[in-house]
Parts: sequence; structure tokens; C-alpha cells
Amino acid sequence: MKEFKASSWSIDNKTTIYILTAIIAFTGYMTYQSLPKEQFPEVVFPQIYVNTVYGGASPTDIENTVTKHIEKQVKSIAGVKKITSKSEQNVSVVIVEFNTDVEISEAKIKVKDAVDKAENDLPKNINRKEPQVIEVDVSQVPIMNVNISGDYDLDKLKEYADDIKDRIESMKEITRVDLIGALDREFQININKYKMENTQVTFYDIQNAVGSENISASGGEIILGNVRRSLQIKGEFKNVEDIKNLVIRSGSGASVYLKDIAEVLDTHKEKETFARLDHKNVITLNVVKRSGENLISASDKIQDLLKEMQNTKLPKDLKIVVTGDQSKGTRVTLHDLINTIIIGFILVTIILMFFMGTTNAIFVALSVPLSMAIAFLFMPSLDFTLNMIVLFSFLLALGIVVDDAIVVVENTHRIYDNGKVPIIQAAKQACGEVFVPVLSGTLTTLAPFIPLAFWKGVIGEFMFFLPITLIVTLLASLFVAYIISPVFAVDFMQPHEDEHGKKKKMITKGFWVTLVLFLLAALIAYASGSFGMGNFIITLFALYCLNKFVMQSVIKDFQENKWPRFQNFYTGILTWSLKRPYIIFGSTLFLLVFSLFFFQARAPKVVFFPSSDPNFVFTYLVLPVGTDRKYTDSLTTIIENRVYETVHKGFK
Repeated sequence: MKEFKASSWSIDNKTTIYILTAIIAFTGYMTYQSLPKEQFPEVVFPQIYVNTVYGGASPTDIENTVTKHIEKQVKSIAGVKKITSKSEQNVSVVIVEFNTDVEISEAKIKVKDAVDKAENDLPKNINRKEPQVIEVDVSQVPIMNVNISGDYDLDKLKEYADDIKDRIESMKEITRVDLIGALDREFQININKYKMENTQVTFYDIQNAVGSENISASGGEIILGNVRRSLQIKGEFKNVEDIKNLVIRSGSGASVYLKDIAEVLDTHKEKETFARLDHKNVITLNVVKRSGENLISASDKIQDLLKEMQNTKLPKDLKIVVTGDQSKGTRVTLHDLINTIIIGFILVTIILMFFMGTTNAIFVALSVPLSMAIAFLFMPSLDFTLNMIVLFSFLLALGIVVDDAIVVVENTHRIYDNGKVPIIQAAKQACGEVFVPVLSGTLTTLAPFIPLAFWKGVIGEFMFFLPITLIVTLLASLFVAYIISPVFAVDFMQPHEDEHGKKKKMITKGFWVTLVLFLLAALIAYASGSFGMGNFIITLFALYCLNKFVMQSVIKDFQENKWPRFQNFYTGILTWSLKRPYIIFGSTLFLLVFSLFFFQARAPKVVFFPSSDPNFVFTYLVLPVGTDRKYTDSLTTIIENRVYETVHKGFK
């Protein structure tokens, strides 16, 4: 008898396989729960921007004196794919695109070095600023905006905002929190020029005195008893009076208090950022997630933190509004895809029930979650997150992973011949007979996806998740089909008479036991807060009842009446086709040629991604370089009012 040794070993060691299956299911589910979840994969764009501001220079001057010199240095960097530049009034922008196999951190260092070399050739002009080397990092986009407002002055609001900022930045999922719209404290020293000259004090004397006094330094160590203690001299200014009473000594020996020659103010820096929400000034905290961390988990932790602080530490009338929360769209997308996978799994199971019977269909369908569980186990080592591309790959693999198990179980069922051959012998023989066909069929299914794993460029990195997820899942389905499915078949495959025998009592003791077990499992899931799992358990029990009270008779009628009639119909068509091979071959060739010509004649529009209506709109205001911030804010206010009017009219 032809056997496959691995399958025969699993059949002879069923207990080990059941334990292994339980471990795979449990660890796979736990890995799924711990995987970072995000809407799209994080893709590194291999681009570096070199931005140089040269005030008062024309585009031609910018091109000749700045852009060309920077291009000359950066084009010699290894791994550069393309260089593009833009020279405009007052500003030069050079974009350096690298190959995707180049580490972006190393590329940035190389570009900085090249720009430093180009510095010698750039204009030595006070209007030219140092070139800025900027990398494109999509992970630095804020995942949410926390807006703080209330009937408090901006200093008090900033105090609350700093407290929230420190608490959020302490989370391991967060890289940093940027404060927008806050006032920064500043001490201004407004010098009276005439008084300064009369006392023979210079600007350098004032600068040197302020700089040397506002420091903290180590004073060495002293021994007190048997203990060696460190001394520290704290000279930092604590208030405006410390600065006013500062003694300024000139080079000629003159001494004077700073307050006698200057006005010292405890004030704020000129605002560089402005933030508003619903026409009211707010302080906004832009939260940036750490790369590779769980977006949904980070958002939930921040929301819980804000609720806790509002209930315990922050004043009740302080208003905190969260906007731009990316986790909402991510949560909806992932839940929709997960629900689609579950519904697809149920539909696959129901279809298998019509052709294989209820029992055989169930343990064939189990290859779907088991294959996915094995794939989940490999994802942390592959550095994969649970995103839309990965879930779409699972959805694509849903109907493919059952193919191997179908072949193995159906061949076992054929050899078993309704109990005429011992089930253990039938299972071992069935696995041995179909080993090569199943393996070759799976490998040919995988083959078209392998080149996708080597797709170059940014899109290749984005789509890399799809072929790898499919390959791992389909290889896992081979393991399930050869090792786990034969064990299920040995223990649960029964002759047809057991499954479609005479009419039996529908409500039995076993039904009530099953009802109690399902209800207990659902209650435990709901009590633990896992509403999705609870709903899934209830759905499974509903399918159990549907099968017990409805589907069994429908499946029996399909297998004994409708399916044989369809087979006879197909046999007639096949017989007719075999007698007319030239007609069939000619028709097939005609359809092939016609489809190619039809495709060319129709000339469908080719797009990279289908367009869809967004659920949000960003409005950007671009003004000339050097425009005053207050003027920019005034124009932004006008645009803001127009947007409000348009939106409100649209909803009326």
C-alpha cells in the first residue's frame, strides 16, 4: 500500500496531533491579538529633500548659485536613482530619490555630507540660510490631535497641556507629542542705548554677564564624616528680578545693575504656530506613533488616559476634544475585512456541506482557521503588522486553502467506501496516493505570487505583504492537509447511513448539552469584553441549529436528486463535445481572439488605484517665503470662515 510517512505517523499518534492542533489554535489566536494593527503597511519612501532658502534671489540666481552646486555633489552618492530639482523665487528644492534597497538613515547621512561639501560653493550671503536635509517619513504623521481649551489663560492651558504631553509620551507606543498653538515663556532685555553708552557698557558685556550667570555647575566633592557628598552650584534665573539685579561690568571697570540700563520683561515669544477648533483658540497636541507599534492600542490607551485625567486631575470645565483619530478608519476597515473573512469561511463551509456532508465539510473547513493560525505565528518574525493588505491576502486565500484538505478527505472517503475498508488504512492510502498531485497543485498556485515578492520600488514594498502572506498560508494548508486533516477523518468519518439514516428525534439530550455549552462560552466572551468572539459563538450555534433542523434534509435532497441530475446533464454536454472536437476547438480559439480584440477596442482606462470619495478634506494655503505668521493666520481665518459657511450650507 502506498503511504506518505508523515501522514501515517500523524494517524498513529493522534493524541499528539490533537495537542499540537490545540497549541497552534491558541498561540495563533494570541499572536493575532498581539500583532500591531494599522490600516496600511508602513512603507519607507526613499526620498531626501534638500531645501535651501536664499532671500531676495531670483529663480535664475537660485538655479546657478545654489541648485547646481548641490546637484553636483549629491549625484555622486552611491544608490541614487533619480535627482529632481525646483528653483523658485527665494528657495531651492533638490529631491534625491534612492533605490529601495538603500537604508534611508544612511542615505540621509550621505546627503548631509554632500551638502556640507557644496557649502563651499554656495553664496556667502546673510540672506542665505543653511540648507535643510529632510527625509520623507510617513510614520511621523500624527495619529490624532488632542485639542485643549477652556476659560483659562494660555499659560495655564499650556501647564495642563504639558502634563498631558508628558503622560502620553511615557507610553511605549508613542514617539513624541508636538505642541501647537502654545505660548513659550521668554525674558526680553530691551536695552536703552544712551544709558548703556553713558555707563561704558557694551552689548558683549551684557551678553557675557547673562550667559555666565544663568548656569548650574558642579562644585566638586566634600567629605562629611564618612560620606563623600557632591556640591552643585545652581545659578539659573528663577524670575525676572534675578535678571534685573544682575551686575554688569564693562572692560573699563564700570559696574551697573542691568535694570538701570535696560527694561527686563517676563513675557512670551512671538507665536510661531496657531491652532483653532470651532473658531476658538486651542492648544493642540499632535501625537506621533512609534513605527511598528499598534495604532488601535495606542489610541485606546490615550483615550483612557484622557478620561482618567479629566476625572481625577484636570478641572471639570477644561474641554478636551480629540480630532483626526486615525484609529477610527483603521478599526472600521479591519473589522469589515475580518467580518468578511468570517462570512466567507461560513459560506465555504456551507458549500462544502452540500458536496461532502456535514461532518466531512466541518473538518475540511477547519483547515482555514488552522492555516491562518500558523500564518499568524510567522508574522512577528517577518516583522508584519495586521493591515488591510494582509487581511485582503487572507480573504484571497480563503477558498484556496481548503483545496488540499478537500482532495485528501475526499480521497479518504472514496477508499473508505462507506465502511468497507478500515478507516485508518483508507486514510493512510489516500494521503499516499494524492501526495504528489496535492503538492504540485499547491506549488503551481504559489508560483504566480513568487515574482510579486521581488517587485521593486515603493509599490513593491507596499504589495510585498500580499504574496508573502499567501505563500505562508498556502504552505500552512499543506501541513494541515497532510498532518491534521487525516486525523480528523480517522476519528469522525462515518458511513452514510449514520449521517443520512432514518428520521430521528430532533430535540435530544445532546442538543440541550450543546446549547448550554455554547451559551456558557458566549457569556464568558461577553463578560471578558470580547463582543466579537461572543457574536461569533452565537453565530456558530445558529448555524448548528440551521444544520440540525433545516440543512440536513436540504443536503440530502441535493445529494440524492439535484446533484445526480446535474451530473447527467453535464455528462450529456461532455459527450456531445467529445464527438465534435473541431467545433469546440474553433469556438475556443475564436473566443480567445475576440476577447483580445474586444479589450483593445474598448481601451479601458488604466489607473493605479481606483478613485473614491474621501471622508475628509485638507485645505492648504501656500504663500510666498517670508510671509509674516500673523498675516498667514489672518488669511487662514478667512478661509476657515468660508469653509464653515460652505459646510453648514451643505448640511441644511
